[in-house]
Amino acid sequence: MKRLILLLIVLGILAVAALGFWTYSDLRKPVAHAKSGQYIEIPKGSSPSAIIRKLAAEGVLKHEWPLKLYLKSTGAGSTLKAGEYDFPSPISPLSVLAKLQQGQRRLNRLTIIEGWTRWDIARAMTQVPEFGLSGEAQALELMNNVSLISDIDPEARNLEGYLFPDTYEFSPETTPAQLIEMMVKRFREVWKPDWSERARSMNYSPRQIVTIGSLIETEAKLDEERPLVASVIYNRLQKDIPLAVDSSIIYASKLEGKWRYDGKVYLSDIQRRSPYNTRIYAGLPPGPVASPGESSLKAALNPVTTDFLYYVRNPDRDDGAHNFYSNGADFEMGVQALRRWERERDEEEARKKREAGLQD
Repeated sequence: MKRLILLLIVLGILAVAALGFWTYSDLRKPVAHAKSGQYIEIPKGSSPSAIIRKLAAEGVLKHEWPLKLYLKSTGAGSTLKAGEYDFPSPISPLSVLAKLQQGQRRLNRLTIIEGWTRWDIARAMTQVPEFGLSGEAQALELMNNVSLISDIDPEARNLEGYLFPDTYEFSPETTPAQLIEMMVKRFREVWKPDWSERARSMNYSPRQIVTIGSLIETEAKLDEERPLVASVIYNRLQKDIPLAVDSSIIYASKLEGKWRYDGKVYLSDIQRRSPYNTRIYAGLPPGPVASPGESSLKAALNPVTTDFLYYVRNPDRDDGAHNFYSNGADFEMGVQALRRWERERDEEEARKKREAGLQD
């Protein structure tokens, strides 16, 4: 009888040990689930059991009771916070617990694209419901806070060029002004202190370098071509040849409220008497015409040495590559090759549309 009791005790101990080991392993074993990238709301006042039950139903937890047992034995149930959670996949129950203790809220996300102007940014900001902006004009007004950048650019009249292109995540309580401050702060993180000295060693101000960077950003599609485009800009500046950059002409039209937003540069745009019209006036425009990314700023500070004065899109490639030229005759041949390619492309598209119409 004693042996039987002893055996039962031993078996009980082994069972408890096995259960403990299994629980220990389960709490640390990552679970793959399909909710990654989606927010799961944990309402205020939810009990620990209700939270665990919900996460198990969502597939974030494979088993309920190991975590329930852990919370009960440790007293950690009172530390769980309400919020909106995005749990990565896979994730272990203990990592789930750590997130619940830390707390999380849904973040808004806004991507500012390289080459966007402040008008583009203002339009994107109006699409964030939490901002409650009445229109683009309200956002644009906030972009006149030049105190944010006055030490780098004392001539700035607005923040064009200094609203750094990046993806920003922010809480619903973030104000439009705070988001703009985040963009400028990101620019200041990218703009190294010695870059201002580098600009001055080139006989340019930081503002002029940012302006050149904005022109490069709107012209070059490939990172490896940015220093080449920079060389063309500097070569034309040195020879006092108008830069003839369309983005600056478009910017001039936007300043006067005349841009049609159809992607076409009209004769009225080309003839507009504006210091931003780089077809009429030689030299740099008065300021940046877009938000340059880091690679364009680096290219503006580190152009390659070439004798190129022109560039035109390479019709043999579909990645935005350019051909570069040092004389007008070769450039004109490149332009004609591009025009032929454009005509052939348009004719092919028209043919396909006709065939599609006949099939319908």
